[in-house]
Amino acid sequence: MGKNAIVFGATSGIGKELAKLLVDDGYRVAITGRREDKLKEIKASNPKKYIIKKHDVTQLEASEKVFKELSSELGSIDLIVYSSGIAEPNYNLEWEKELATLNVNVVGAVKIYGLAYNFFNQQGYGHLVGISSVAGIRGNRHVPSYFASKAFQNNYLESLWMKAKRSKSDIYITDIVPGFVDTKMALGDTFGMASLEKATQQIYSAIKRKKKKVYITKRWRLIAFIMRILPASVIMKT
Repeated sequence: MGKNAIVFGATSGIGKELAKLLVDDGYRVAITGRREDKLKEIKASNPKKYIIKKHDVTQLEASEKVFKELSSELGSIDLIVYSSGIAEPNYNLEWEKELATLNVNVVGAVKIYGLAYNFFNQQGYGHLVGISSVAGIRGNRHVPSYFASKAFQNNYLESLWMKAKRSKSDIYITDIVPGFVDTKMALGDTFGMASLEKATQQIYSAIKRKKKKVYITKRWRLIAFIMRILPASVIMKT
């Protein structure tokens, strides 16, 4: 019997590439995103293996509806990945930009995490993966809501990991913590930029090993340690 997965936020970047790897590995994959034309392009590459749903994660009632439809269509779900996310510089703390970031990276994420965890708990097994960021390690004066939202995801996913460990279900939680990856999310010229292909391959390797928390690429584990101990006065200069 084949395995089934859902990737929320799969029209581009890590979500799109990860969905391709899953299909290549024998999964039937449901993909979501706001751009239906992009979803259709992906499905056309392997129509029997992809299910598409146009979906905006900030529409919470729609999230419930889409999740119910996909769980019904797939029957069982082995893996759910939340790859939706936005990042936009906000030098003047414009409320609209802050709210948009929080709606996707916090509210939308928690809604999907909750739906996924409860489904897996009822099913008796499953693997939930969140794509967070090294941005969650410290603050940033240019993109405060983005960095704070990723810190929230780090802690929320760890909380779910703790919850899963105490449950009687066979549930795994993985927090994927990328550094700079060559996607549209990358803000300008950045240190240690990894190719999308390399980053996604490492992500999928971590998923298959059901790791609790993995830095992508591997060098970011050391960099993350250094970032935690640096004084705020040094961090401010970045």
